[in-house]
Amino acid sequence: MVLDAAVTEFAAFGLHGASTEAIAARAGISQPYVFKLFGTKKDLFMAALNRVCDRVVAAWSEASAADPEDRLEAMGRAYVRLMVRREELLLLLQGFAAGKDDDVLAMNRRRMAEMYRFVGRTTGAEEEEVQAFFAQGMLLTVAAGLDLPAHAGDRHWARSFLGRAAGELDDRT
Repeated sequence: MVLDAAVTEFAAFGLHGASTEAIAARAGISQPYVFKLFGTKKDLFMAALNRVCDRVVAAWSEASAADPEDRLEAMGRAYVRLMVRREELLLLLQGFAAGKDDDVLAMNRRRMAEMYRFVGRTTGAEEEEVQAFFAQGMLLTVAAGLDLPAHAGDRHWARSFLGRAAGELDDRT
């Protein structure tokens, strides 16, 4: 509950703008209990980021197991499905924005390296394909930040920006 509340609050306001009081209220607990559980606001922020990264990797793992013939494509479709959890992708962007903090930067680098290696190892794709996969993923993360899936139907540029993902998102609605 606390991590879900933290994802929502940090996605909206970032590391420095989020309020632990608001996170506690969302979770239905006291603010001192938040600090008892996580130590510091930054520790809670990093735990929330780790949770989102874990969910992304879990989605990729499930997708690659379900479609062993084209794991990279399946993992890409899984990331498109994650766009409905916009807050989580916004939190990833907030994590990158908090990169001036050495601890957050180190954690983000470690997680990105783990995710990059996971995709390469799981798919057996060439380095250029893995780079393109992550580039497309970042494009979709930015698109989620801009809430483009909600506007793709009536704005051509938004649909074009989303590319194939627009069609996959249409199939989900």
